Amino acid sequence: MTTPDAGPEPKTILITGASSGLGAEMARQFAALGYDLALCARRTDKLEAVRDEVLAADGARRVEVRALDVTDDDAVFAVFQDFASTFDTIDRVVVNAGLGKGAKLGTGGHRANRQTAMTNFVGALAQTDAALEIFRRQNSGHLVMVSSVAAVRGMPGTTATYAATKAAVAHLAEGVRADVHGTPIKVTVLYPGFITSEMNDGTNGNPPMIVSTEKGVRAMVTAIQKEKDSAFVPPLPWAPLSVVMRHAPMGLYRKLV
Repeated sequence: MTTPDAGPEPKTILITGASSGLGAEMARQFAALGYDLALCARRTDKLEAVRDEVLAADGARRVEVRALDVTDDDAVFAVFQDFASTFDTIDRVVVNAGLGKGAKLGTGGHRANRQTAMTNFVGALAQTDAALEIFRRQNSGHLVMVSSVAAVRGMPGTTATYAATKAAVAHLAEGVRADVHGTPIKVTVLYPGFITSEMNDGTNGNPPMIVSTEKGVRAMVTAIQKEKDSAFVPPLPWAPLSVVMRHAPMGLYRKLV
């Protein structure tokens, strides 16, 4: 008597900043694709709500949650290693946790700018380092860095620091790609445009060309699944618009942003 084919083993994806916004929606969409989830964020109540929602939709999924402040380096390494031990293999790590707060430089808002820089870049550095420890040990894995279309060119006003951090993490991921070239370890950099999320809830009105969280994350998940080196998401209008942003004369660029 033959044993029925149980199908492929589920893959495991680790997502930081998974308690809301893009991270929470990625958890939902990857679970629907059959992934088991390693989710972490500061707000455990919201994280547990995401877990319960995923399990209600598919009780066969495995979802582990951990509290994590990505500005605590020691905690980042401990949580990532805990997930690796719990699941045996981590197939993908999405470096997603971030802040969007900021102040125009020279106006007394250094504290907000520093907090964004520490979370978005130093925190991402720790996450990347911790992920690579796991991937090198496994000799496999897929690092996904969530940057931003704001990384294309320096941004003015309150977004200057945010844009700089997102450019920095994109270059960090590119450096990792060069380092692991020719190995089974893959790297993807995502450049989201305006996607509805908790980060932009405080904006005055909706930014132009904003899309729903579900639609925007669907484009992100598609790019991740294809293991693209880099992707503007959604591709339209952001792929062509990024070229305009990068090369437009400063006068025109200031009108665009």
